[in-house]
Amino acid sequence: MQYTIDFNEFKLILLRKEKRRQAHKILILDKYLKHFSMFSILNSTLLLALLLGVGLVFFLRAASKDRTTIVSIRSPKPPIEVLESIVNWLNQRGWQQEEADLEEKILRFRGTVSSSTGLTIFLSVLGSIGAGCLGLIILQFSPIFGWWPLTLVSLGPIAGIFYKTRAARPEQLEVQLISEDASEYSLLKLRAHRDELIALELELGPLLQLVSDGDLLTSPL
Repeated sequence: MQYTIDFNEFKLILLRKEKRRQAHKILILDKYLKHFSMFSILNSTLLLALLLGVGLVFFLRAASKDRTTIVSIRSPKPPIEVLESIVNWLNQRGWQQEEADLEEKILRFRGTVSSSTGLTIFLSVLGSIGAGCLGLIILQFSPIFGWWPLTLVSLGPIAGIFYKTRAARPEQLEVQLISEDASEYSLLKLRAHRDELIALELELGPLLQLVSDGDLLTSPL
């Protein structure tokens, strides 16, 4: 028995096979693109988590490190006037005077450096975002855990608590008179937290015509 196939029917069969072949290629390409897209998203999320982690570590180290600085300041005004202004200014800021060393001509003060509320919130948010990115990566690689990896976001506030605990610490401030008591000018050496020295230079500098040996206002540290 012989079968005869019309040319148009034969062309239709070839066309269907070609369409199936093209559809198969498109399906393979679509799967490849999906895998590539997922791989790119995971890489981006992992990179973001690493950058946030590194930034968080540097923020915590910079915010909680000891920033005690020693500077020498000069003023054309007599020592009694300069010391009286500095002592009154420190008392207004909550510093408590301790015993003075009369031989070394040193006045000592103690106080507590408080943490920044804004920086505490910022570090908590930064830690939550980093922990959330890590949770998303775990969720993609291990779906068996369900949505539990996303609960790592709750660990973010630990960064803020760590900063608040380390930043709030007792501080000491020393004012030493280098020049003679009866001198017409004043030469002092101050040892204190850098932020306090900057505040002193900004508020008392114009009044007492203070000149320091270092440029605290432009130093990035």
